[in-house]
Amino acid sequence: MTTAVVLSGGGNLGAVHVGMLRALVDHDVRPDLIVGTSVGALNGAYIANDWSAAGVAGLDAIWTSLRRQEIFPTKLLGGFLGFIGKSNHLVSNAGLRRLLRRELEFDDLENAPIPLHVVATNLLTGIDRRFSTGSSVDAILASAAIPAVFPPVMIDGVPFIDGGVVNNTPISHAAELGATDVWVLPAGVACGLDEPPTSALAMALQALSVLINRRLQRDISALEPVCAVRVMPPLCPVTVASTDFSRARELIDRSYVSSMQWFAHEGWQPSDGDGAAATLDHAHF
Repeated sequence: MTTAVVLSGGGNLGAVHVGMLRALVDHDVRPDLIVGTSVGALNGAYIANDWSAAGVAGLDAIWTSLRRQEIFPTKLLGGFLGFIGKSNHLVSNAGLRRLLRRELEFDDLENAPIPLHVVATNLLTGIDRRFSTGSSVDAILASAAIPAVFPPVMIDGVPFIDGGVVNNTPISHAAELGATDVWVLPAGVACGLDEPPTSALAMALQALSVLINRRLQRDISALEPVCAVRVMPPLCPVTVASTDFSRARELIDRSYVSSMQWFAHEGWQPSDGDGAAATLDHAHF
């Protein structure tokens, strides 16, 4: 059996992944490979270096210390230039690049202790591409390059944007890599908002997140004959604005509780200690 963990895109709701990862570690689930899109690529890269309670705690610390200006350092001039067509983005990716350089322990994807695969979208063809080698920072920046918000990232002369535009939850790539047991960690979308976002940036992020989260059910149905797909429960309601990073603690704690309840409900059977695979009573859902 080949086990994969697939982490979806979801912007600031990527904090939800931390609670799910903690629950997986608590239940002795260890992947043979990790596939991530957008913020899922960032979280996947960090945990691929240290799949343990300590690794999850480190990722928790990153999320609970993040603030909007570190990721979205918006400036009036940048937004104006984008609006009048003098720039192809509203926000610099310099803050995200600094974060990646500071936190990642491996320069190239192929050096990740757990094999890591990052999905981005070719801006010219609209086809998603899986990166398994090369610069980890460039691949993750490309995977997280929200169109019109962040600039496209050039890799081998080709512009790449957010992988979530085409494949926000890349289960298909896990299957192509030979996974037979796939754990899906969806960050979800903000649901239950009392009112629409008030800024242009927040509105763009919310609209994109709603759009790109519609493919998951179709992929699950298509891949059920190929592999066991286990989708951990996303949170809802989530009344967190797309640019608000101040509520990561709440999202992480809620996600952990929800994930642990899900494990209990689905009938988790831990490993017998002799290398036998741990299972759930329901392999597909």
